[in-house]
Amino acid sequence: MLQSALRRPYLIGIAGPSGAGKTTLAQRLARELQAPILSLDAYYRSLDALPPAERERVNFDHPSALDHALLIEQLTALAAGRTIQVPVYDFATHTRTGETVPLAAPGFAIVEGLFALYWEEVRAQLATRVFVEAGDAVCFTRRLERDTRERGRSVESVQLQYRETVRPMAERYVLPTRAFADVVVGGTAALEDCAAAVLAHVKACGAFAVQP
Repeated sequence: MLQSALRRPYLIGIAGPSGAGKTTLAQRLARELQAPILSLDAYYRSLDALPPAERERVNFDHPSALDHALLIEQLTALAAGRTIQVPVYDFATHTRTGETVPLAAPGFAIVEGLFALYWEEVRAQLATRVFVEAGDAVCFTRRLERDTRERGRSVESVQLQYRETVRPMAERYVLPTRAFADVVVGGTAALEDCAAAVLAHVKACGAFAVQP
C-alpha cells in the first residue's frame, strides 16, 4: 500500500467527457492508494421543487446542474483534513435523499467527475489534475451501456440526451479543461499504464512516504 508523506490529504482530480473512463481510473487509483472517491455526481442539485416531467428536461450536462458552492465548501474542508458529509443523490427522481455519507481522507482522496477541473476554486484544492480523453464513439457506447443498465433508461432517451446535451456540453465545458491537467491519459489505453502515469506525477510531487 502506498502511503502519504504529507500531513494534509493529497487530492487527485479526474475529469473528462462522459464515458471516457474516469470512474474506472478512479477506482484503480483508489485501490492503489487506499483512498476514498468523491464523485461529483453527489452534488447535482435536488429538483424536488419541480414536477417530475420538468425534471427530465433539465440539462444535467451543464455546470449549473451541480451545486458547486457546496462542492467547493466540502472539498476545502476535506483538503484541510476534516470529515465531510456527502449528500446522496437519487438519479431516478433527480432529488437528494436527505441522507449523507461521511467521507474522510487521512492520506489521499480521488475527486472524479465531468467538471472536476472546471471551477478554479476546485482546481486550487487538487494536487494532481488528470484528464481522461476518448473518442466520441467510445464515450457514447459506454454511456449507453451504463444508463440502460444502472439507471433504467431507454436506448432512445440515452441517444437523444447524448445528441442534444451530453456531447455539445462536453465540447463547450469539459474538453477545454484538458488544458488544466497535469496528466492526460487515454480512456482506451491500458488501465495499468494510465494509473502509473498518474502515480508518477504524485511521486514527483513528493507525496509518498519512504517505505522501510
